[in-house]
Amino acid sequence: MSRFSDFLKRKDIVFSLRRYGIDAMSAMAQGLFCTLLVGTILNTLGAQFNIGFLTASVVTIAGQGYTIGSIASAMVGPAMAVAIGTALHAPGMVLFSLVPVGYATNALGGAGGPLAVYFVALIAAEAGKMVSKETKIDILVTPIVTILAGIGIASLIAAPIGSAASWIGKLIMWATEQQPFIMGMVVAAVVGIALTLPISSAAICAALALTGLAGGAAVAGCCAQMVGFAVMSFRENRWGGIVSQGLGTSMLQMGNIIHNPKIWIAPILTSLITGPVATCIFHLQMNGAAINSGMGTCGLCGPIGVWTGWVEPSAAALANGASKIVPVASDWIGLALVCVVLPAIICLIFGEIERKIGWIKEGDLKLNN
Repeated sequence: MSRFSDFLKRKDIVFSLRRYGIDAMSAMAQGLFCTLLVGTILNTLGAQFNIGFLTASVVTIAGQGYTIGSIASAMVGPAMAVAIGTALHAPGMVLFSLVPVGYATNALGGAGGPLAVYFVALIAAEAGKMVSKETKIDILVTPIVTILAGIGIASLIAAPIGSAASWIGKLIMWATEQQPFIMGMVVAAVVGIALTLPISSAAICAALALTGLAGGAAVAGCCAQMVGFAVMSFRENRWGGIVSQGLGTSMLQMGNIIHNPKIWIAPILTSLITGPVATCIFHLQMNGAAINSGMGTCGLCGPIGVWTGWVEPSAAALANGASKIVPVASDWIGLALVCVVLPAIICLIFGEIERKIGWIKEGDLKLNN
């Protein structure tokens, strides 16, 4: 047993919640962002503003033309797998071998492909690390083991995992359609909390293919956390805090939350309000790439996702009955209120109440420089 433990240590294989549940999932979200999300944005910009080089096919594969954005989106599986491998500190030969593993797994997983890639890439990367540099023919052994392990396991579990993730996502979306008020509160609060925790709300939403009304509630919850914390902590962090939290991440407050959990009450209460506002009053739907549902105002990806969903719904959204719309003034007003205005006002009010009763003290929301 001691020898095996020493072997795992030498190979930097660490069975921990942080590495698998936080580092790997956060990296997976970055892979999603750099391919599927960026590709969707580029395609939408090209179509809406008639940008020739973004709408022109740059390569044809099996008779199908691909734009720059389409190529980026098509590479989502490999990007996720390589990102996960990077988070696991996989050596180069393993990382390169994860490219076909990610592509095959994402295809086999269907709508729930991201979740399938997450599990398969974890296994394939660790298998590759175990054999890496253990033989004199490493250049053959490492890629062969990584690819065979990855695609072999994917052929067994990718489809069931993808189907399960898709089913759960559809169940959440169906429940939100049936009970928009209650589910608006639940989805907004849960996804918003996930956004601030050191896990990836974006990866969760992508894995569940969360779009439609439920996606709109998720956007509301994430914006409530990011904008809420940014505005509530303005006196401590000034404009730097507005930018770092409002356009970056509310995760920056985790250290302060651990020190004083009561500072989290205001943003969570805000999400419980803005979620139903999004679902019941403005009927806000997020029909862009599902990853946008868990991004909030990070780089304005949440609002951008809503906009791309209006003009060019994602494949997942189309499969769930979404269609293109021409946004009117009420749509834009609802988007601004849910994503920015209401979170700023409501969270500030709750925050001031907490300060008055002594639950938040001076410096509790100060970010470390």
